[in-house]
Amino acid sequence: MRETSVHLGEPPVVANAGVGVHGVASRTDVFRLPELWQLHLYQYEAELTVDGTPHLIRPGRVSLVPPGATVRYRYQGRSEHLYAHVRIAATGTPHTVPVLQDAGAELPVLTGLLLQAVASAPGEPERTRAEVWAALWRVARLAPATGRPGPHPAVTAAMAYIEGHLAAPLTVPAVARAAGVSHNHLTRLFRATTGGTVVAYIRRRRLDRARHLLRASTLSIPAVAASVGIPDLQAFNKACRRELGGSPRALRGGTGVTAEPA
Repeated sequence: MRETSVHLGEPPVVANAGVGVHGVASRTDVFRLPELWQLHLYQYEAELTVDGTPHLIRPGRVSLVPPGATVRYRYQGRSEHLYAHVRIAATGTPHTVPVLQDAGAELPVLTGLLLQAVASAPGEPERTRAEVWAALWRVARLAPATGRPGPHPAVTAAMAYIEGHLAAPLTVPAVARAAGVSHNHLTRLFRATTGGTVVAYIRRRRLDRARHLLRASTLSIPAVAASVGIPDLQAFNKACRRELGGSPRALRGGTGVTAEPA
């Protein structure tokens, strides 16, 4: 088994999470978990066979094994990993995920999530469930179902920076610095990833957030404009008409939300 299909439409039920220590009493483990998925983050070298398909474990690799699969571990000595055994409901869009893959740049985040899941398990099972769900989403996004490589890390970093600073002035050089690349390189990466420019992406995200706030909140129109980094009401009005097809008042109208005075 090289790949599996997992649904992440709702948080998993965590049956157990912890730090597994193996390879001490025996150099081989063979077992099945009939009803539980197995999420493992490795810190050692070993061999893993899943339903007859061999895989090489290396430090920094993560595995996701579906219920009912027969797994065989062949250890080289004491071997320690973080794990979670979970029940996953078949809701939401399925994601095709390699059974074993490199965590890459996500390794520190995945390690932190699983450590927190383990620490929370005794007294905060709801938090454990949330941490494992977040880890599963990150594992699913390591290898997109299309088989194409995911966004360049600089694009991901730039998008995260933009999301956190929509209310503030944003320039492409500032976003590029936050992403750790040059202005021109970020421009090329964004064009390849989104088909557009960084400026166009910022504008779209600001107007997407403005539309949401106009329709779903009671924030005044000036407050909405300020919260998306367009405090000039005339410029905000023009942007809404151009990008969203109507004025802020028209977009707000008919939603059932009682607005504060503008």
